[in-house]
Amino acid sequence: MADAKMPYSLNSKAVADATYAWLHKRGVTLLEIAELVMLLQQKYYPGLTMDECVHNVEMVLSKREVQNAVLTGIQLDILAEEGKLFPPLQDMIENDEGLYGVDEILAFSIVNVYGSIGFTNYGYVDKLKPGVLERLNDKSTGQVHTYLDDIVGAVAAAASSRIAHRKQAEREKDYGLAHTPEDSEPAANKTVPQDGEQPE
Repeated sequence: MADAKMPYSLNSKAVADATYAWLHKRGVTLLEIAELVMLLQQKYYPGLTMDECVHNVEMVLSKREVQNAVLTGIQLDILAEEGKLFPPLQDMIENDEGLYGVDEILAFSIVNVYGSIGFTNYGYVDKLKPGVLERLNDKSTGQVHTYLDDIVGAVAAAASSRIAHRKQAEREKDYGLAHTPEDSEPAANKTVPQDGEQPE
């Protein structure tokens, strides 16, 4: 008698590891995302360090719904790159059709994690397309990054929003005001794969 199929159970570590692995495979580093965060926040917090920016990117990427968005978007990009979607969806994603906005809707699910302030940050980098976003939007490479460029911008925007919330909490603490941390730091105690390093 054949063994009964094991019931499905979410493996959160596998999802987290796959998120970092796929970002790496698609050529995006945490440092590049952190550079977008620095661009967005340095004006407001002159003492902000790149280490802080990287840490906040890691914290955003520790959120399950962010990981889900990253994995979904990247796989849709790859399927479009390989011509495996049905038309007209294939054509719209492959050509990053301007009137196709589902990629941005997926990005909004990331931006929303740290409140509405993230929309301003996201809109700014999405329009300016600095750093890694310029590379991801280069259509001459043959790669499709219709979803990934929005996802990377959204992660940077969310990390920027997280910094703003944390800095406000620090100010309130300095003034002796009662405050509640905007989130905990569950990912601070886990090992985050470094850029170029494959997860276990």
